[in-house]
Amino acid sequence: MTVSIRQASNRAAVATSIEVPLSIAPMMDRTDRHYRYFMRQITRHTLLYTEMVTAQAILYGDRDHLLGFTPSESPLVLQVGGDDPQTLAAAARAAADFGYSAINLNVGCPSDRVRSGNFGACLMTQPQRVAEGVAAMLAASPLPVSVKHRIGVDDCDRYEDMAAFVATVAQTGCRHFTVHARKAWLQGLSPKDNRTVPPLRYGDVHRLKREFPHLWVEINGGFTGLKQVTEQLAQVDGVMIGRAAYDHPYLFSQVDQRLFAAPAAALSRQQVVEAMLPYIDHWTRRGLKLNKITRHMLMLFAGQPGSRHWKQRLTESSCRPGAGAEVVAQALAAVQRQSEIQAALRSLA
Repeated sequence: MTVSIRQASNRAAVATSIEVPLSIAPMMDRTDRHYRYFMRQITRHTLLYTEMVTAQAILYGDRDHLLGFTPSESPLVLQVGGDDPQTLAAAARAAADFGYSAINLNVGCPSDRVRSGNFGACLMTQPQRVAEGVAAMLAASPLPVSVKHRIGVDDCDRYEDMAAFVATVAQTGCRHFTVHARKAWLQGLSPKDNRTVPPLRYGDVHRLKREFPHLWVEINGGFTGLKQVTEQLAQVDGVMIGRAAYDHPYLFSQVDQRLFAAPAAALSRQQVVEAMLPYIDHWTRRGLKLNKITRHMLMLFAGQPGSRHWKQRLTESSCRPGAGAEVVAQALAAVQRQSEIQAALRSLA
């Protein structure tokens, strides 16, 4: 197996559209390249996002490390954070050079570190500043630009405030808005609490779509199953799933056939693991610690016979020096043994 960090052929993988009915949210310390490659064994068509990368880091950092991805991860969106138009423009050019499908501006993260850099959710109170950054990105590269934001921030949380924000940014030509249907409290709530404590207001996002029918409006926040997704798609254009996509990755095994009319059935859990083995071998031979990959795979067998053995073996063995694909193969064999035992017991019942 050949896995490149950066290939010119990535350009050929750029999607003509990022307007798809389902995506997996950008999540810090979760949606790295290894998680994305793993998810691509389960769903080929769901839109994937990187973790947020600051535009400053892209401008001055190791771009191969920050932006590299395997072509099979496409369609893939680079999420960036920043508020300076020139720096954001440079990030957009880099995204195009690396073959990303689109670029997304983070206007939703409520953390102190992000706020101190004047990006994330605090930018919702500066719609003109956001519009200038989006316009610069659109002018700098051929990639579509989208914005991920909250329904409000602190006391600026009326529907009219969000609508004015979207209207201002949309004047740039940006037409894709992903809305986390919770407001953000920048004072008094941690980033974790901001994901659960402010109440969900799906109705505000539905109203936004009705009043801006020419825009692609995607809803995010609290979704855990495909039934919820199909219900939301009657009101909006797309749905973004966050934590549930990480905690229950095989949930997405039904997505390609149900939402994208894919002709082929998804890989089984066993086939997903087998597909990962060459990838794991490639990276561990280059010196990557096995747990950097397997930490994303722990919940693959959630609710299945042998799930406990799977997680235990991976957790205990993946940190050992020299651990490689054989550890994962052995864990899979343990799962299969448990499944066979359970089947035998059921036949005797």
